[in-house]
Amino acid sequence: RASEEDLKDLQIISINSFYQAFRNDNSEEDMSNYLENNFNLEKLRGQLQNPLSSFYLVKKNQETIGYFKLNIGLAQTDSHDPNALEIERIYLLEQYTGKGVAQEMMAKIIEIAKSLAVKSIWLGVWENNRRAIRFYEKYGFEKFDEHIFMLGHDAQTDWMMRLYP
Repeated sequence: RASEEDLKDLQIISINSFYQAFRNDNSEEDMSNYLENNFNLEKLRGQLQNPLSSFYLVKKNQETIGYFKLNIGLAQTDSHDPNALEIERIYLLEQYTGKGVAQEMMAKIIEIAKSLAVKSIWLGVWENNRRAIRFYEKYGFEKFDEHIFMLGHDAQTDWMMRLYP
């Protein structure tokens, strides 16, 4: 679990993994705007200090290769269901995709959800991110709604998907 001592590391993995995941599908201007507004140290510090949110860093040989952010209660971005856990972010550096790391991350998230005794886990995923959607569907996540995700000036549709662990 990340702490304030991990702030700079969290910022670096947040920027790098998000950029790698979406650089080919978005304008440089929108990417730059999003990265600056969402992954600056001040914003990340505030999120780390929120007791209803938690970040987990994934490391290999002391290098941070991915992370995920979980929210409960009022920290959730859309639904504020007290019996739900939101996966707000789950990212991995591209060179580690397809190597079982994402499966380990999801196993840890499900373990955390069970320890919190929540009834559901939910997330938002870009409708054009077919690889991620297939990954979530393998775990039993099902689409239950949609919402708009602003990436810079670009309004994108996210599928909201839910799992009952």
